[in-house]
Amino acid sequence: MMSLEDPVQFPVFETGLTDDDIQGILSLFQTGDSTTTTTTTSSGSEETNRIAGSAEERKRKRMLSNRESARRSRWRKKRQLENLTSEVNRLRTENQELKNRLFLVKHQSQLLQGENDAILTECEYLRHILADLGRVLVAMRLLQ
Repeated sequence: MMSLEDPVQFPVFETGLTDDDIQGILSLFQTGDSTTTTTTTSSGSEETNRIAGSAEERKRKRMLSNRESARRSRWRKKRQLENLTSEVNRLRTENQELKNRLFLVKHQSQLLQGENDAILTECEYLRHILADLGRVLVAMRLLQ
């Protein structure tokens, strides 16, 4: 029977288990003879150290995961800010273009309003002339 003190090399698979983890699992399957009991008792502190090391490893992994998550969050926030800044610039440009168009439309409207007023004035003048010509024509018919 093999004792836990004899180092056994295992092929490394993508399990994430260390040699100590595998040794601990194998010790569960060994018979309860005195050497195993003594080894198990002496490896109790090793087991505690392994659990503590495992807890520290989980804490380290969690810290790394949190750092990575925070980095991604900062990156997303930066991208969102850049997108919003681009959108603000685009909207400012569009707003200025619309203001320019509005100015031109107002200017054209004022020009057309002036032309319209001139045409209405001319129309009124021509109506008076036409009315005068109509009266002259009536007067000439009466004189004939």
